[in-house]
Amino acid sequence: MLAQRWNWRAPSRPERVRFTVFTPTFNRAHTLIRPYESLCAQQFRDFEWLIVDDGSSDGTRELVAGWIAAGQLTIRYLLQENGGKHRAFNHGVREARGELFVPLDSDDWCTPDALARFDAHWSAIPPARRDTFSGIGCLCQDEAGKIVGEPFPASPLDASLFALLRAKQLVGEKWGCHRTALLKAEPFPEFPGEKFVPEALVWNRLARGRLMRFVNEALRIYADSSDGLTASLFRIRCASPRGTRLYYREAASLSLGARARVMAWLNYGRFAAHAGLSPLACWREGGGFASALARVAGGAIAWRDRSAARRRLRDD
Repeated sequence: MLAQRWNWRAPSRPERVRFTVFTPTFNRAHTLIRPYESLCAQQFRDFEWLIVDDGSSDGTRELVAGWIAAGQLTIRYLLQENGGKHRAFNHGVREARGELFVPLDSDDWCTPDALARFDAHWSAIPPARRDTFSGIGCLCQDEAGKIVGEPFPASPLDASLFALLRAKQLVGEKWGCHRTALLKAEPFPEFPGEKFVPEALVWNRLARGRLMRFVNEALRIYADSSDGLTASLFRIRCASPRGTRLYYREAASLSLGARARVMAWLNYGRFAAHAGLSPLACWREGGGFASALARVAGGAIAWRDRSAARRRLRDD
């Protein structure tokens, strides 16, 4: 895979930093100014900004080269062939030098105290207990300053991600940072020909047997862009059925309540059908009768998906 890099480091900058702020980008030169300006304004300075460019053709490389030359931040730029956000994420994690990894999308901002607050909350966890935590979770706000979703039931709150999900206390967009070492051990699976894997697959894996410290501080300004992944998520999932199927297969094993398990199994069967797997193949991959039955039921949903796609093509 093609990979190029442009780096700038102050002469005294150590190889290890507290945070790697990671931004994956694809043809988003028009929005990258948002994370750049918000990182320039950070009160806490022990961080690197790691940009992985997923094959942009809109002048992103030249834009970032100018910022590197300006020397306001420690910036590392990696260019790869287009392969999807999850491959860019894996690339960034492999290259990260920070103890904590902070994903910041190419169209989002963070508040000037964001990294300082993450550092304070992580430092407040006794060192002897940090191995039991995956990271810090916080709130998001929209561009008008309104909290997105609902706050956590307490702050700070040391809890399992699954406990909050079971109690329906994780509502709306959230943000946070995770231990880089854990992410290096749990990369996104990469399937040939597919460019998407649900991010929650990795977050669920990190949460097994670990806590997070959740705080009611809105440290990220969230922009729901019309040209982002969320705008065409269904089409993207159908085009990457193996990665999506794996996510739902693992979600079906989580203790999130009967309804959540049923929905996960149905979606597993749906995307197994999109991936061309038969009920027998689903049985053989380890799910037994439940996965075969889910494939039969999910096949009807996949048929409906295809019918709707054909209707959209006719309408266009």
